[in-house]
Amino acid sequence: MEAAAVVNSPVLVLNQNYEPLNISRGRRAVVLLLRGKAEALQNGSHIIHTPSYSFPVPSVIRLVYFVKRPRPEKKLTRLEVFRRDEYRCQYCGKETTELTLDHVIPRHKGGRHIWENVVSACIACNNRKAGRTPKEAGLRLICQPFTPRISGYYLPPQYLKRHAEWQQFLPLWQREED
Repeated sequence: MEAAAVVNSPVLVLNQNYEPLNISRGRRAVVLLLRGKAEALQNGSHIIHTPSYSFPVPSVIRLVYFVKRPRPEKKLTRLEVFRRDEYRCQYCGKETTELTLDHVIPRHKGGRHIWENVVSACIACNNRKAGRTPKEAGLRLICQPFTPRISGYYLPPQYLKRHAEWQQFLPLWQREED
């Protein structure tokens, strides 16, 4: 393999608690290892040669210190609401791909466009509810809407397909998205 490709090969970087942080390049990973800021958990198949040393390019490294970072939040989009609600109408429980968004407390009655006020609804239930609250329309929510949490770092599927050795370091929810 060409030298430029070796130093630019992707390396999975884990936080001290083994949570995926990012994808770095081979050169950066070797520098972190040499400075004692990381440890190699899995070596790749490449070696970087210098005039006096040879270094295996790691495939997975773990930082020896903890990097604190804010938890990202999912954006409130139609698709994310449907995923959160598992493509089910939150009034009748019907599983379908023909869903609409419904504001539990209608916006014209002071309801806000936030995770805790938006649910998936089939067309029939949404029409039945119209501009009323569920109680006024004689409907009940199957489960209360909530803000979904994101745990960890999202890894693009193309990396996961090329680097099977990374799978053991990923949470189960990440493995199932492929």
